[in-house]
Amino acid sequence: MIKTLNLRPFHSTSALRKMVITSILGVAVTMSGCSLLSVYKIDLPQGTPITQTQAQKIQVGMNQNQVLYLLGSPAIRDTLEPNRWDYIYDYQAGTEGQRKGIADVKNASQHLKVYFDNNGIVTRIEGLESLPK
Repeated sequence: MIKTLNLRPFHSTSALRKMVITSILGVAVTMSGCSLLSVYKIDLPQGTPITQTQAQKIQVGMNQNQVLYLLGSPAIRDTLEPNRWDYIYDYQAGTEGQRKGIADVKNASQHLKVYFDNNGIVTRIEGLESLPK
């Protein structure tokens, strides 16, 4: 007497396996277009952010140490013009900045210039109107 083996057909499990793999790959490709999986970009501030309120504390007649205390280090101290300090601020919003709705500040649109005499005393201030309030 010969016994026959009852085996399940191999093609149905293979077809199921192919459908599962195809579904997983389809979901992965679909999700790769979502913003949840995008590259995180950092906020890129460059320079010293200064407001008009801060800059208005600077008075003609102050010395360099007082300006340094109130505004911090300038972005530019030009060796060819040592009696001028430039406070420039640029900002490029990254992922977090865009979520908060912070606008970009480009092309040194916030630019404060402080001029000193040879003794280090403030003689002139320019660019207050370019600063945010």
